[in-house]
This record gives sequence, structure tokens and C-alpha cells, in this order.
Amino acid sequence: MTAEYGHLNQRDASVPDATAPFDPLRLCVFTTIAVIAALAGPLAVLAFAAVAITGYSRARRAGLLRSRCKLGATRNVLIYLWVVAVLAVAAVPLWIMMWAKVLG
Repeated sequence: MTAEYGHLNQRDASVPDATAPFDPLRLCVFTTIAVIAALAGPLAVLAFAAVAITGYSRARRAGLLRSRCKLGATRNVLIYLWVVAVLAVAAVPLWIMMWAKVLG
């Protein structure tokens, strides 16, 4: 006499899958940021860099030394963000002159 265990380890069709389908929300967010940057130019880049500098500075003061950013160390991330901010400030006059020619 053998025991029948075929009824065990079956999936219940009434229970939904545990993994939800991929939601590409980040792609929509990135696209929106790109549109803002395209329209507002270096001012938008400067604003985003300023927000990021503030966030990373606070995190570093709180003890975060490594970031999930590809640059790794928060010091490297902050250097990168400051360089981007300085370049954005330098680009503002050129951006204004470009819009003056386009609209003028």
C-alpha cells in the first residue's frame, strides 16, 4: 500500500502571483525630468543638482560613506554634483542668449 501525495504541492489558481508585474514608473519620472531639463535648461540642472547636494550632504553628515550611486563614495558623488552645478551656472548666460535669439 503506497501513499498518494499527488494532491500536495499544487498551485491554487485562486491565489494571485506573489510577484507583481514590473511597473516602469521610474522611466516616466526620468522622462518628465528630461522634459523639464530640456525646457528650463541649466536652471533645471542647477535646481536638481542643488537638491541632490543637499540630500547627499545631510546623508554624509549622518554617516553615509557609500552610496548606491555608480560613483560609490559619497565624497565622489558630492564632487560630481558640485561640478555639474558649477557648469550649470556657467551655462545660464549662454542659455539666456540662445532663448533671446530664438524669441527675438
